[in-house]
Amino acid sequence: EEARFMHQGMTSSDVLDTCLAVQLAKASDILLADLDALLEALKRRAMEHKLTPTIGRSHGIHAEPVTFGLKLAQAYAEFDRCKTRLESARAEVATCAISGAVGTFANIDPRVEAHVADKLGLSIEPISTQVIPRDRHAMFFSVLGVIASSVERLAVEVRHLQRTEVLEAEEYFSPGQKGSSAMPHKRNPILTENLTGLARMVRGYALPAMENVALWHERDISHSSVERYIGPDATITLDFALGRLTGVIDKLLVYPERMQKNLDKMGGLVHSQRVLLALTQAGVSREDAYRLVQRNAMKVWESDGELSLLELLKADDEVTAALSEAEIEEKFDLGYHLKNVDTIFARVFGE
Repeated sequence: EEARFMHQGMTSSDVLDTCLAVQLAKASDILLADLDALLEALKRRAMEHKLTPTIGRSHGIHAEPVTFGLKLAQAYAEFDRCKTRLESARAEVATCAISGAVGTFANIDPRVEAHVADKLGLSIEPISTQVIPRDRHAMFFSVLGVIASSVERLAVEVRHLQRTEVLEAEEYFSPGQKGSSAMPHKRNPILTENLTGLARMVRGYALPAMENVALWHERDISHSSVERYIGPDATITLDFALGRLTGVIDKLLVYPERMQKNLDKMGGLVHSQRVLLALTQAGVSREDAYRLVQRNAMKVWESDGELSLLELLKADDEVTAALSEAEIEEKFDLGYHLKNVDTIFARVFGE
């Protein structure tokens, strides 16, 4: 007898799409909590190493000094943006459609949709077909892919810092842990390598979500099989990845002495721009200033840091014709590069 009232005026997608919206909203809440935990760990470690000097690199080559805290603050800002994007994606995907076979409410009253939306904490889909438009889902899974890319970016940074030739930071290595079955000395960055692989998978789910947008007319079923995979897989994988990354940052081993040693490795080359600018301010043309600094810098480079840029510049008659020894020496002050760290931290974390 009650069967007359079951499914009345509805199509299966009214149930399934609305249910999927609830699932994705709840999955988003889990992921947002994951991001909060990661942000807390990043902030704590950034504050810890706010003024820990290290070398900034561009193209993998020594550039100018930064701090390790700035590296972590940058990651904090990036994941804070990820959180904002996910909050927006959650709102976009959390819609309810109880509108009948082709979205016209021909056999069901729109008040039913409004009632269901209110009870489930969803917004009303303004206009549906037989399904909720899949551009919403495409945006959601694309945001998950962006977050995964940010996970990989930080993971790759840790992997590079753990290389033997760098060894400025590394994943926590527990007592008795094995790095290699063949080589007992190995301490491999297995967690961040794993994160790199997981990020590829989460990004991979964004493309089929975008391909699901172009359904035939008011709906075909080509999107359904795709979503049975990508819905659970993308959200569960990203949940695991964010948790793992939080653990890596929380227990990351940091070596300030090695950072300083690497910073000093190339005989003061990292201060070349300050000398260049000082020469131009002393009246030397930009072209000549660059030539004077570079010819001395290349001697240091080719000596693998055995020579000192400071000493070579003080022995260069063309340089000392424009700058005194004291003025040259002042340009090799490491603290100069850190003078705006407080300003940057205030921008990232607030006053």
